[in-house]
Amino acid sequence: MARAGNSNLHQSRAGKTDEFYTQLSTIEDELRHYRHYFKDKVVLCNADDPYESNFFKYFAMSFNALGLKKLIATCYTGSPVAGRQLSLFDVENIREQITEAKQPYKIEITEVSDENKDGAFDLTDVEYLLKNKKNALSLLNGDGDFRSSECMELMRECDIVVTNPPFSLNKEYLPMLINSGKHFLVLGNINHAKFVDNFVYFKENKIWLGHNSGHFWFMVPDYYEEKQTDFRIDATGQKWRRMGNICWFTNMDIDKRHQTLDLFRRYTPESYPKYDDYDAINIDKTSEIPEDYDGVMGVPITFLAKHNPEQFEILGVFNHGCDSEFDFAVPKINGKDKYTRIAIRHINP
Repeated sequence: MARAGNSNLHQSRAGKTDEFYTQLSTIEDELRHYRHYFKDKVVLCNADDPYESNFFKYFAMSFNALGLKKLIATCYTGSPVAGRQLSLFDVENIREQITEAKQPYKIEITEVSDENKDGAFDLTDVEYLLKNKKNALSLLNGDGDFRSSECMELMRECDIVVTNPPFSLNKEYLPMLINSGKHFLVLGNINHAKFVDNFVYFKENKIWLGHNSGHFWFMVPDYYEEKQTDFRIDATGQKWRRMGNICWFTNMDIDKRHQTLDLFRRYTPESYPKYDDYDAINIDKTSEIPEDYDGVMGVPITFLAKHNPEQFEILGVFNHGCDSEFDFAVPKINGKDKYTRIAIRHINP
């Protein structure tokens, strides 16, 4: 169950409401579109305590099917469920240190073989290999923060980063990933794309949305308060929260990114009013983009899930009008504010 919080900032900046655990089915449904990227690669899950992480579980069980060279997962200080979810790591008293002192640690896997001869590769085989030192579990010196020197060294070693990072820290996490030069696939909220530190990378096609986006269900700790909507408790007593505008951020290309968006509308001044302070038309739904308009258009941020870089150019945003050189104006029509819009233009209208 990958978390949306990390490091010592979990309690201070991210807070107790930044703790979400990703379903294995959510991971499987997205990762199947990228399988060809992983052969002979080192994968890092740098915001994933293996005790709780379905990201770790996915890659451990798929280690041979993907042809991985190595899997690395790191834990942060103060994981609220460390040592309680899996019985996997009772290795040389390290389990006691983890559960009692909440000491951060890392696991490095270089082999998953069918040790119990049941015809499958699963977590039982990983447990055997850890106990027999063919794979390595070791304590970290620092707090496990993904920005710490030892975690950054692991970043330099890996080829691909796949995780669910702290949503509250994506303003700095995404630029760090992009500037690392590594391939990555991470969960986030689509609104993170409009952050000043992130948007330029979307504009320059250095990052884009993955295959799936929308409303996702996440497991949450017991201390989460019940809600009237987007909340449930299953038969085991596990609490769940549904979050909207969830998406995958990546720099690994997929076929969906090059699918042409079918357009059926024709431009008329009456149907597409312009903003008060900028020469661009407003569009409330991606499906309403006119096929024949060659000027600047303001589209909902959810357009990013449909963006084809051969069909449209991302120019900027209409947000506050002052966040950066790419924040063109407040999206306002006849004095009425609209939600944030992405400024785009047809490449070949």
